[in-house]
Amino acid sequence: MAEKLNVQPREEFGKGAARRIRAEHKIPAVVYGHGMDPVHLVLPGHETALAARNSNALLELALPDGTAHTVLIKDLQRHPLRRTITHLDLIAVRRGEKVEVDIPVTLTGEVVSPAIAVLDVNTLTLSADAMNVPEQIEIDLEGKEDGFQLFAGDVVLPEGAELVTDAETLVVAVQVPRVDEELEAAIEEVEAGGAEAGADSAEESEGAEESASEE
Repeated sequence: MAEKLNVQPREEFGKGAARRIRAEHKIPAVVYGHGMDPVHLVLPGHETALAARNSNALLELALPDGTAHTVLIKDLQRHPLRRTITHLDLIAVRRGEKVEVDIPVTLTGEVVSPAIAVLDVNTLTLSADAMNVPEQIEIDLEGKEDGFQLFAGDVVLPEGAELVTDAETLVVAVQVPRVDEELEAAIEEVEAGGAEAGADSAEESEGAEESASEE
């Protein structure tokens, strides 16, 4: 279900205007799609940030003149330090329309120790109903052992969604961590060197004690 936001048309442009918008805890945004000219808007900061916690969030934007846009969050930019949203790119959608979206992959379940799960791709691109875009794709790895692999074409997709990502893309693999042989040899060499240095130091100390006692 779309999150409804009351928005304002953006009438000022440029870096100075954008700073003023953000200082008022609002977010500049632009809507694309369906062959229309880009629509520049100002969104409420707090409500938008809450909605944007879900990837591909569906929003219903209501303007003061009574017009509305149903949109998906296509891209958002954040401040590098504060991580607040500084700009949004939105894509207009219609009921019954299919859209291509990148859906996050989430792993659940415990693999058989000492193996670990290695996620090769974080998202899968799907074609889905614009009004029913899945929030995530869950992959259950409970009881999977070393050597298990899952490719995109074998992932169980949400109802009504179709895979766009290459079906042969490796999504996740279960494997036992293996220490690099050269690194392992180097560690053993350092440890052996430390042990020899300790032995030499002990011999020197004993020799010094013997000399002192003779004096």
